[in-house]
Amino acid sequence: MTDHDHTDRAPAGQGRAAERAAARARIEQQQTWVDLQVQRAIERGDFDDLPGAGKPIEGLGDTHDPEWWVKKLIEREQITVLPPSLQLRKEDAELDARLDKLGSEEEVRGAVEDFNARVIHARYSTPSGPPLITMPRDVEETVAAWAARRAVRRAARPAAAVPPPRRWWQRRSR
Repeated sequence: MTDHDHTDRAPAGQGRAAERAAARARIEQQQTWVDLQVQRAIERGDFDDLPGAGKPIEGLGDTHDPEWWVKKLIEREQITVLPPSLQLRKEDAELDARLDKLGSEEEVRGAVEDFNARVIHARYSTPSGPPLITMPRDVEETVAAWAARRAVRRAARPAAAVPPPRRWWQRRSR
């Protein structure tokens, strides 16, 4: 090796040291900038009246639960996880109200058939939870009851106001 080879390596080593020092200075400067931004926000009052101010942080002292996010999701979205027998019992109680929101007989018939299929599937499955007491619904009877409720709702609605006829000068040709 010649002396020329050693001199080439020395500046590269010094260059790396200079890069490290510059990176360290940037990090320190960034921390100073962040601290300055937080201080300005405090002075402006951006952190005043935040929700949860003065309250302990929830779950801070608890032991770590790997399922914490699932539990928070269930709590936030109000998801209920019921055994099939209780879920079907609940759906049976709410089925008429759900059917009343549907617009056609075909949709109602499909919803009742889907409900009946789930009831029959639950009957022939291994029971988990309380026994299943929900019975399948008679499709024709349920559709007839839906049609009767629909007719009552339509009769109770006031007739839509008929707009007065337009005069010849108000009409536009299209």
